[in-house]
Amino acid sequence: MDETLEVSAPDGVSGLVVLFDYRGPDRELVLGLKHNRSVGAVPALADRLAAAVRVETWAEDPEMVTWVPTTRARRSERGYDQSLLLAKAVARRLRLPCRRLLQRRGHAQEGLGGAARRAGPELSARRLVAVPVLLIDDVVTTGATLASAAAALRSVGASEVYAAALAVSRAPASL
Repeated sequence: MDETLEVSAPDGVSGLVVLFDYRGPDRELVLGLKHNRSVGAVPALADRLAAAVRVETWAEDPEMVTWVPTTRARRSERGYDQSLLLAKAVARRLRLPCRRLLQRRGHAQEGLGGAARRAGPELSARRLVAVPVLLIDDVVTTGATLASAAAALRSVGASEVYAAALAVSRAPASL
């Protein structure tokens, strides 16, 4: 199995798994998935994420998978939501239900400066969920998106929020 990176979990996230550094050779996989409609990489990436989640020793095992939704504009531009595709594939591999629990308002984080990124997107939970949740995202930069998502999920009863992401875009010690 591939090694994962040591990355501190943002506020509200009980555990975080990240596969690789966004500055490394796997960056092209994420860029392809995000911008080039290279959805063919999803099965292999989902295999890696699911394997990494399986070896974690978290307080509770996740019972449901959800994802950080992209903006409506990005979904229209790409024709899909890359985190949704990953979440569904990871959920199948973990034999867990995958549910849309989060709603997103506002702008995309990509291309924003540090201060704007740290403010995070506006996320709200769509329904009550009283189980440990695994949250899927593509790239972690400041951790604000995961923290915002975790706060929304906990506000509707999630007992634990764990996260799995493909990449971290900063040096792991700086999160």
